Amino acid sequence: MKAVVITSPGGPEVLQLQEVEDPEIRDDEVLIRVEATALNRTDTLQRKGFYPPPKGASLFPGLECSGTIDAVGRNVTRWKVGDQVCALLSGGGYAEKVAAPAGHVLPVPPGVSLKDAACFPEVACTVWSTVFMMSHLSAGETFLIHGGSSGIGTFAIQIAKYYGAKVFVTAGSEEKLAFCKNLGADVCINYKTEDFVARVKEETEGKGVDVILDNIGGPYFQQNLDSLNVGGRLFIIGFMGGTVTQVNLGGLLARRLTVQAAGLRVRSLENKAVIVSEVEKNVWPAIAEGKVKPVVYTYLPLSEAAEGHRLMESSTHIGKILLVA
Repeated sequence: MKAVVITSPGGPEVLQLQEVEDPEIRDDEVLIRVEATALNRTDTLQRKGFYPPPKGASLFPGLECSGTIDAVGRNVTRWKVGDQVCALLSGGGYAEKVAAPAGHVLPVPPGVSLKDAACFPEVACTVWSTVFMMSHLSAGETFLIHGGSSGIGTFAIQIAKYYGAKVFVTAGSEEKLAFCKNLGADVCINYKTEDFVARVKEETEGKGVDVILDNIGGPYFQQNLDSLNVGGRLFIIGFMGGTVTQVNLGGLLARRLTVQAAGLRVRSLENKAVIVSEVEKNVWPAIAEGKVKPVVYTYLPLSEAAEGHRLMESSTHIGKILLVA
């Protein structure tokens, strides 16, 4: 089969489509013939040598895919050859075939094409596990998403609105903010021209928001704390701005704030299976109702993975970038 290989750590040009061995499946895995895979920011970190795959995972990038099951392990009961599915992966999505644990596989949601189903596994599992399972966002609460026009952001807006939250977003252009507004965001803040803390306070009568999903890290840490309501929860899922900062911790105590952080890829297979099951139960019905839609910026062939990475690193895109096998 063909797969995108990271020939050495470096820029997008190190991604090369090469002929490689087909993956072998374990007893509790399925083999998926890939229709499409979606780019994630962590793929660019892996390409640079900063984010190695977990032990035993494929060395090829790609944390989610959609496709058709080609083979099933002897212990697999739910899936059969020919099923159209999407899957959360620990790696290997940038390929024509990939092995996935059966418990990390989901049916293609009703009303979504096989290709577009590749949009959902990583973002849905990330957002559901962090915002809902761990931060307990609930109806009537306020929720701030940094990077509202990203793949994570565009999904988070839709699912939070579905569950009755008031949604705030930050983004860096009027075009991106207009897109977020169209998806359902209630308050759209241009972080390049506005102080998001001041705007959050203004829109919440000085209280602050209940939950924040942050991918910037260090530079936003103090501002995020300052933007939280009493009992507020900050969840950090990335460090695009860096990992080091100086912070005044007084607000944590005074307002009973919670700060959490987590990645998805490094979790145990068992933990990821629980998240996938919760996503099918709680997110798939919203997609089936048409309340959560795939947001695809562009489709590229696997051979143009390098161009996909350049596009992602330019941050000009809105939603997901898909590679089609």
